[in-house]
Amino acid sequence: MKRLTDYADCAGCASKLAAAELDAILGDLPGTIDERVLVDYRTSDDAGVYRWSDESALVQTVDFFTPIVDDPYVFGWIAAANAVSDVYAMGGTPRTALAVAAFPKDGPAPDVIRTIFRGGSDALTSVKVALLGGHTVTDPEIKFGYAVTGEVSPHRMLTNAGAKVGDDLILTKPLGTGIIVRARRFGRATDEELDAAVTVMKQFNREAVAVAQAMPPASIHACTDVTGFGLAGHASEVALASQVSLEIDSAQLPTLPGARRLAAEHLPCGGRANARHFKKLEVDPTVDPDLHLLCLDPQTSGGLLLGLDPDHTVEFLERLGAAGGEGWRIGRVRPRASAGTLVHVR
Repeated sequence: MKRLTDYADCAGCASKLAAAELDAILGDLPGTIDERVLVDYRTSDDAGVYRWSDESALVQTVDFFTPIVDDPYVFGWIAAANAVSDVYAMGGTPRTALAVAAFPKDGPAPDVIRTIFRGGSDALTSVKVALLGGHTVTDPEIKFGYAVTGEVSPHRMLTNAGAKVGDDLILTKPLGTGIIVRARRFGRATDEELDAAVTVMKQFNREAVAVAQAMPPASIHACTDVTGFGLAGHASEVALASQVSLEIDSAQLPTLPGARRLAAEHLPCGGRANARHFKKLEVDPTVDPDLHLLCLDPQTSGGLLLGLDPDHTVEFLERLGAAGGEGWRIGRVRPRASAGTLVHVR
């Protein structure tokens, strides 16, 4: 019997087109002329934002990928957590979702498909997101995810373009999900290592954004979620959009159990693509090579990367811990050193 991950060319690799590729594809499209569009594709942000009024704006996003685990219920749950994360990354609250799915004509069995949908539905229900419907097609690979709509105050919206020199960088989930999932496919990751990765991927970023929304106004300047481009790629996007440099202290990076041990041999193809696409990453020669690879590792349902006023770092981390979340200070925002310098890892 086929495993769920057998329906994916590269399990553990939720890779996507890099921003540079997407810019080349969409570069000829005319920009929007609607002044109510607050965020669109041109800044490579996590979601689009459309202002309804002075006090309310619509947040829209879509995300789907091939199976990364063999348990259909868990796959559905993770797909939902990953999709709504983009709304949280904008400082918003997800409200509704539409399923997006593709399944091969020759499998899997109907009860497996039903279980995938049930896992996603239960996940959405757990964060009070209403499932309205969806769309399915046939495809040789299984693909599953959601288009999610949320709301945000235009005055408390978070984007990847607001990082300020001097900000602390906070990461809210450990790295290594892509590496561990891929290693498991080849029997190299242990049950305990996979379980730890699955636990992280199933977690929502709800607590982190709730704490962010409760912080004093203007204390948090930028936010993005760390997914397919890895920490290095998403940090590069923040640096480019904010016209700053992000300095990441590799010694402070939180990692999943087993991730460093498995990194050298099991970086997914999406991680290798990230290395090619984000060439302006500057890596200090003293950085452990495995930690460098973990910065490139494509994450599924990863944590938030926030830039915040250092005067509020301790308060944010204490509030996050009290809410049941975790956070690590992993670096600092520096002045943009040159036109070609986006991210330092030291």
